[in-house]
Amino acid sequence: MSQQLRTRPPEAAPCATRADRNWVRHALRLLDAEAGRSGWTPLLPFRVRGLEGVDLYLKDESLHPTGSLKHRLARSLFVQALCNGDIGPRTTIIEASSGSTAVSEAYFAQILGLPFVAVLPRATSYEKIALIERHGGRVEMVDDPTHVVRTAERLAEGSEGFFMDQFTFASQATNWRDDNIASEMFSQMSREPHPVPEWVVVGAGTGGTSTCIARYARHKGIGSRVAVVDPDGSAFYEGWRRKDMTFTTSTPSRIEGIGRTRVEPSFVPNLVDEVIPVPDGASIATMRWASDLLGRRVGPSTGTNIWGALRIAQRMRASRREGSVATVICDSGERYASTYYDDAWVAARGIDPTPWNDLLSQYQSTGLPRAD
Repeated sequence: MSQQLRTRPPEAAPCATRADRNWVRHALRLLDAEAGRSGWTPLLPFRVRGLEGVDLYLKDESLHPTGSLKHRLARSLFVQALCNGDIGPRTTIIEASSGSTAVSEAYFAQILGLPFVAVLPRATSYEKIALIERHGGRVEMVDDPTHVVRTAERLAEGSEGFFMDQFTFASQATNWRDDNIASEMFSQMSREPHPVPEWVVVGAGTGGTSTCIARYARHKGIGSRVAVVDPDGSAFYEGWRRKDMTFTTSTPSRIEGIGRTRVEPSFVPNLVDEVIPVPDGASIATMRWASDLLGRRVGPSTGTNIWGALRIAQRMRASRREGSVATVICDSGERYASTYYDDAWVAARGIDPTPWNDLLSQYQSTGLPRAD
């Protein structure tokens, strides 16, 4: 949605009352206190026997209070909206999401005592819906996933609501200079045998995470390259390959949390060194394989991330290059017990993870699968 649609015209905007400004200061203090309580997330070594010489690391964002990478983004979006004067003590917060951002925003809205409405695709797992409702949020379901933004815009226009619009404002709201996922990751890596990762691998839903990490690395003179992994049906790979940021697809991503039918404004292609297309079967097979190795379940976007990291690590090993590769655990697999961990649900969507199981076994034993 355009900025003009999201705010009142300047001549119609009422002056903020002293009480509202006091409330904003109080709200910002609450968010700052929450950030202090949350702390850093761990960086975990992920050992794959067949890829000796290349160390893999997982930044575990599932341990945030709201259970996902989107916790950071949600807090940043609230801070920006408060400082812009978009949110007051009676504002209803509205967001379009595939689930995890909505869970996190519902949590922050509850901290601030604000109503929250999440617009979600109907295929969103009921575990995510339950988390949104547990934090006091209300859910509006949309049959066509490409209509979530349009529906959120309509709800905001017809009420005293404010549409957060993560897809447009993720890269603007995120503080990429300090105190972010990149600053934590690189600080934690500094004590490892290969302290500067050759590659950092992340998925793209808004594009905000890849943009934050790449900007921070450039700002601090860190030589790590950034790879974005992109699932079937998403526009980021083809848009990046064709250098066409207007590129769109007609089929939505089947991997919750990443992939979009359009290239979102927060995705900055000049900052990305490579975009790796990942078949949905590989994402789900890797999700389950990694869960077995870790001893706990991770989500499907984490499977996509780890598949991309494995491909890059295998290329490094094939060229006899040692080093490290870092990627992200986006959220817990417990949110997907009724979907991506259910064989019948996966099969009903025409996804077959079995062809990828042998390749993953080879990574763990000999590291031999050929890197494209």
